Amino acid sequence: MLKKTSLAAALLLPLAAQAAYAQSTAEQNGTLEPVIVTATRTAVTANETLSSVSVITREDIERLQPVSIADLLTGLPGVSIGQAGGVGAQTSLYLRGSNATHVLVLIDGVRIGSVSIGLPALEQIPMQAIDRIELVRGPRASLYGSDAIGGVLQVFTKHGQADGGISPSVSVTGGSHGYVSGQAGVSGGDAHLWYNASLGGTYTGGIPNCRMGAAELGVACYVDDPRNDTYRNWNGFANFGYRWDNGTELAFNWLRSKSNAEFAGSPYVGNDSIEEQYVAGARLSFTPLSLWKVTLNAGQSRDDLASYYQGSYIGNYYPRIPTGYFNSRRNQASWQNDITLAANQLLTVGVDYQQEHVASDTRFERTSRGDTGTFVQYQGTFGRNEIQLAARHDHNDQFGNHNTGSAAWGYHFEHGPVLSVSYGSAFHAPTFDDLYFPPYGAIPTANPDLKPETSRSAEIGLTQQLQHWNWGVNAYQTTINNLIVLDNNYVPQNLSRARIRGLEGQFGFHLDDWRVESYLTLMQPKNHDGGPNNGKLLQRRAQRTARIDVDRKLGQFNLGASFFAASQRYDDIANTRRMGGYATTDLRASYAFAPGWQLEAKLANVFDRNYETVYYYNQLGRTWYLTLRYAL
Repeated sequence: MLKKTSLAAALLLPLAAQAAYAQSTAEQNGTLEPVIVTATRTAVTANETLSSVSVITREDIERLQPVSIADLLTGLPGVSIGQAGGVGAQTSLYLRGSNATHVLVLIDGVRIGSVSIGLPALEQIPMQAIDRIELVRGPRASLYGSDAIGGVLQVFTKHGQADGGISPSVSVTGGSHGYVSGQAGVSGGDAHLWYNASLGGTYTGGIPNCRMGAAELGVACYVDDPRNDTYRNWNGFANFGYRWDNGTELAFNWLRSKSNAEFAGSPYVGNDSIEEQYVAGARLSFTPLSLWKVTLNAGQSRDDLASYYQGSYIGNYYPRIPTGYFNSRRNQASWQNDITLAANQLLTVGVDYQQEHVASDTRFERTSRGDTGTFVQYQGTFGRNEIQLAARHDHNDQFGNHNTGSAAWGYHFEHGPVLSVSYGSAFHAPTFDDLYFPPYGAIPTANPDLKPETSRSAEIGLTQQLQHWNWGVNAYQTTINNLIVLDNNYVPQNLSRARIRGLEGQFGFHLDDWRVESYLTLMQPKNHDGGPNNGKLLQRRAQRTARIDVDRKLGQFNLGASFFAASQRYDDIANTRRMGGYATTDLRASYAFAPGWQLEAKLANVFDRNYETVYYYNQLGRTWYLTLRYAL
């Protein structure tokens, strides 16, 4: 399979190059708004997306000094994070009240995530690999197919610059709980060629991810293990490409992240795991005619997990005993055609193909399935009015045919605000674990009768992007039929109906040496099936969140603080396992003491708040980090 992937890589080009090139072109043309690729699968400005979008740049990452992708996303509009412990623990993203499996995650255009449990290993994405992140809220199934009910998260990895030079980079971080992280790389390019490559690793002695007493309560990890859960990660990433004078582009991207994580477990399920995430993608883009652009993509993602049991006595360790493995693989390809019909009118037509495989020592009734999707999108601007229409047909080997669509209208007011109204449908196919995971003795753990989830969403928004100011308000309602939830025995069931209503706001400015960004989410993610739990909140979603980032530049120094607050949430459909609301404060500073050199310091959770985002799993208390960074 690696040979097949390498062959595809030699023929095609990554989406990251398109985003970078579009952004560079916009800057050269004096465009002040960020350029978005994910919302429409074409390069458009933020005001033209007619979507609620958050963009996180490399500059933002270095300013905020996050340890994980969860640190970056927490507090953004519509976002709830569930993390089962400290650094390296499984991280789930709930977007606009939908399930964690309802967010499509891409790395440089390649879909990632375990086909067994349906979740991407967000905790394994190295921070140093990220050049930018685009988070698009709302259904995007009409462009991407299954999974995009809550939205799409796309990570673009770093790429070389066409400046004719070679740029080395290195960073070293130390912190609380024995945290050590390092990364070294090189990037460069010329008028036609760009490249970037990097290697790195992370180690932390960790904390006990599961709280004491879990064995007595019969919840969470089911055992009482007070030991710290160590986490190690090794990663590497690379991308390179070439652009000819006629605009043809060919490039390749690759990322591999391997981790070793300890957890509270038993001889039956293990207490130590090795997980590897692998992503390889490629893309070829060319223009057969001046009004016709063709883009070919291919890629593969893998998520391999093996668990072991490591017993101990009086500080000595028994040999590791294998307890199971789950290997998942996605092969994917697409053919996209962008046709300019007239000035400010673009027609996009394409075909996507995806094949999912799972291999395990656990026997599944079915181990593979495929999906072929055909889509069409029209984007047109008529004076101050903007229209986007999209439709898609997916044929799934297992669940048959699904049709999805979306429609959006926008009006650009004279002084900049954009009013948008949109509607979209989406679907999600149950995972292999949902359908086939074998029972523990007589206790069922799967439900082969599950139906695909379907959704309908309507949204209205008013936003504005200016040179120094930005603000936006979006209100939406999403109805999900056959929502998959875990009952009190942890068996997946279809909930006939859930209704999610939400209001999101954001406001920010960048004046002189001050930068302020603020976000607010008000949401009602509720069971609406008319049964005994009717009106109860869906699991692990907070109804209210708020975040404020304040930064000040003082010559070579930068000082900043972030405040985040979240309301209570529940860990079960009956709302009996309550997790209280909480607030945290982070402080940060950096000092550019020489050309290319920067010293960074961060104190997270300053007031040492105790809180949970997954029931009975610990979160980090007060922690500190110190980073030395060099980059030309």
